[in-house]
Amino acid sequence: MSTVEPAAGGTSGRSGRQSLGRRRWRRFRRNRRGYYSLVLFSILFVLSLFAELLSNDVPFLVLYKGKPYFPLLVSYPETVFGGDFDTETDYLDPYFLQEMDATGGTVFFPPNRHSYNTINLDIDGPVPSPPTTVNYLGTDDRGRDVLARLLYGFRLSILFGFTLTLVGTVAGIVAGAIQGFFGGRTDLFFQRFIEIWGAMPELYLLIIFASIFQPSVLLLLILLSLFSWMGLSDYVRAEFLKGRSMEYVKAARALGVGNFMIMYRHLLPNGMTPVITFLPFRVSASILALTSLDFLGLGVPPSTPSLGELLAQGKANIEAWWLSLSAFSVLILTLVLLIFIGEALRETFDPRKT
Repeated sequence: MSTVEPAAGGTSGRSGRQSLGRRRWRRFRRNRRGYYSLVLFSILFVLSLFAELLSNDVPFLVLYKGKPYFPLLVSYPETVFGGDFDTETDYLDPYFLQEMDATGGTVFFPPNRHSYNTINLDIDGPVPSPPTTVNYLGTDDRGRDVLARLLYGFRLSILFGFTLTLVGTVAGIVAGAIQGFFGGRTDLFFQRFIEIWGAMPELYLLIIFASIFQPSVLLLLILLSLFSWMGLSDYVRAEFLKGRSMEYVKAARALGVGNFMIMYRHLLPNGMTPVITFLPFRVSASILALTSLDFLGLGVPPSTPSLGELLAQGKANIEAWWLSLSAFSVLILTLVLLIFIGEALRETFDPRKT
């Protein structure tokens, strides 16, 4: 059943949609589990956007001889801080820290003094090394800080999931709208194309392209986008098939309104209900797809921080429990929060609930 009525007038239509939006927001907030999951997920995502300020081997501010320096924004050679070389300053070098102490300088480091590719060369023992006061969640098999790779990997996973969901959603809406609105041979042709395209072996294609091209996030995004739109297009097609025969659509056609405006103003708002309710589930599926491909070695390049790569390292190093536990906890927490948000949205947009 459609939950959005067509607008009878400009002002009244907009006020009606705003009132409906407020009622849905109040209904969403009453679902405490979904609402607090959204709040927690938003906080974690915003914090990950500022990962360079939370975990980095480069300070965000250095006060040296009365002058401020911003290493996060500008690359400074060692000679600026009393060194002998023109290479970029290693801010964790004992010589640099001693120079700061001798001249009364101040260095403002992030809370975690490691970036995702920082290798701890002062580890006394084999790697992966267990959690210490230097590496709070230990190191991986190359001596890199696990906490930093989790933080950067979480950001990459969320951004990848959002981008893939956006591309797949837009393509699915366009394809479903064309099928449902025009119907007939257009719908028949699209359905046969979807059946053929859906039968393509997606994993085999990924393996083939991974062996031909250099693995990258962009390549994964393009390949997965080719298949991510099909599931959503069926729901949009059904909504448009149902709505195109309604009286207000026939009246708009009689008044000479174009097909695009009918699809955009009258049919699309009704067809957005399944789109919105499925968004969190599609984001979680995109994150899980990236993690699975990285775990199999078909995802991003090896130096890129990834949850799947940490899981693969945990599988290869069973005794290093901190690798599997930390990556698994972050992945499960992310998926659980998205699922709770999706369930709350589904109940919010359910027309049978008041």
